[in-house]
Amino acid sequence: MANFNTHVTVAAAISAPLAAGAFIMGFANMNEAIFYALAGTLGGLLPDIDADESIAIRLVFRLFGALSAGLIIAVWVHQLPHWQVLALAAAGYLAVRFPIQWIFEQLTIHRGALHSLLANAMFAAIAVPIAFHVFDLSAKTAWGIGAFIFIGATIHLILDELYSIELSGMRIKRSFGTALKLTDWGEPLASLLLVLVCGLGYWLSPTPDAWVSAFAGLL
Repeated sequence: MANFNTHVTVAAAISAPLAAGAFIMGFANMNEAIFYALAGTLGGLLPDIDADESIAIRLVFRLFGALSAGLIIAVWVHQLPHWQVLALAAAGYLAVRFPIQWIFEQLTIHRGALHSLLANAMFAAIAVPIAFHVFDLSAKTAWGIGAFIFIGATIHLILDELYSIELSGMRIKRSFGTALKLTDWGEPLASLLLVLVCGLGYWLSPTPDAWVSAFAGLL
């Protein structure tokens, strides 16, 4: 299995040129290209959130904790005294960082359903409506972020499989095949949940017509 630094470096090294290519071809402006590169790099970390001791799970839950705190502030800043808003924001951050993260750790196993292409699709399906509804980005940008999240997460799975092959000794480790898979067929309920979240995310997402039109223009 590739380590944290390898996943970050490779995901960034592939996502940045792809984002630059989107800018050069007129599919994105400079700000959007930066968002896409960052999304691809973040996607390169996401499959490891099922590893309880990984850096990825700490970073991701800190990010979601900060997002929760920010949303609380945005919603209540004009409704409550500032000290109460700050207290609620701190409580929201701590709730995500500790009890929610702990529950997540108990429900997931490393290299399980979250280490799959279906999970990557779920990560993208969550990212698109968040980018659109929470950060008020355009539908085109939101779908671009979702696509780069998927690309980065898939790069992660490919790296894990490559690190399962020892070229020096021409030996394949037992972990080979546990990362790059459609889903974990041994966890049918988890796989079903991933499908349901994908469906919900798509339902909450804006129409991808902007990208459909952009690609149609190339034909």
